[in-house]
Amino acid sequence: METPTLRQLRTFIAAVDLGSVTEAARSLHLTQPAASQQLREMERILGTRLLDRAEGRVVPTAAGHAILGAARRAQQAAQDVAEAALACRSGDFGRVRLGTGATACIHLLPPALEAARGRMPGLEVTVVIGNTPEMLRGVEEGSLDAGLVTKPRSISRALTRIRLRQDPLMALVPHGMAPAGALGPAQLAAIPLILYETGGDTRGIVDGWFRKAGLAPKPIMELGSVEAIKVLVGSGLGASVLPALALPQDVPGAERRPLRPTVARELILVMRKEKVLDRGLRVMTEVLQALA
Repeated sequence: METPTLRQLRTFIAAVDLGSVTEAARSLHLTQPAASQQLREMERILGTRLLDRAEGRVVPTAAGHAILGAARRAQQAAQDVAEAALACRSGDFGRVRLGTGATACIHLLPPALEAARGRMPGLEVTVVIGNTPEMLRGVEEGSLDAGLVTKPRSISRALTRIRLRQDPLMALVPHGMAPAGALGPAQLAAIPLILYETGGDTRGIVDGWFRKAGLAPKPIMELGSVEAIKVLVGSGLGASVLPALALPQDVPGAERRPLRPTVARELILVMRKEKVLDRGLRVMTEVLQALA
């Protein structure tokens, strides 16, 4: 369906407000014939007369009155589009779509978002939660601008990565369930374990740590939620191996222990290699690097 142009709507609104096509043309820096042509074309498109003359002034017809509000809203919407684009160009406004895991979202992103908005108040950050393969796929396909993830075993050549931090893994054990001090694979394998679900990169690191000691313990439970694991460990059901990022302090009913030998996961920020870093994404990247 053919619709009026913004120029035609603007000329129509000016003619109604000023009561004259000639004055409307002058205010819009048009010739009078050009303004009249725009109005005739608009009436043709809509199939109805929009303006009449009364006592020497141009006044809207019933149809003109009916469309006047919508015409003003359309003109304002076009102005809003222009202002939003100007804000983006000037760096006052930006939008970042960031994918990450639940642990980083809970323990790392809040201070990062606060710092980023302190530097750029108009920054809008949309956070998507998922596992590392989902986040990498979202970044590669363009539905995400960046992904804050555990470094995977392999990464697409289409992506670039920025190293953020080493995140040591720690044992979380119920009080009295394990001997004091650092815990090794044999000590943990001898007690009930509640671990990450199979398939995740962090679970792969944990399994590899046990495997180097010739062990392959079978957990009594596997969960995708770190927070749920912490609650279950605190209730005394078993021990776990979790990232230090998820354990800023002891959990009620349980205590943190270092691992012997030590093992860590690496947190990285991934983006497409050809991704243009606008101000919003650059600020978010710099903040994450500083906090890491």
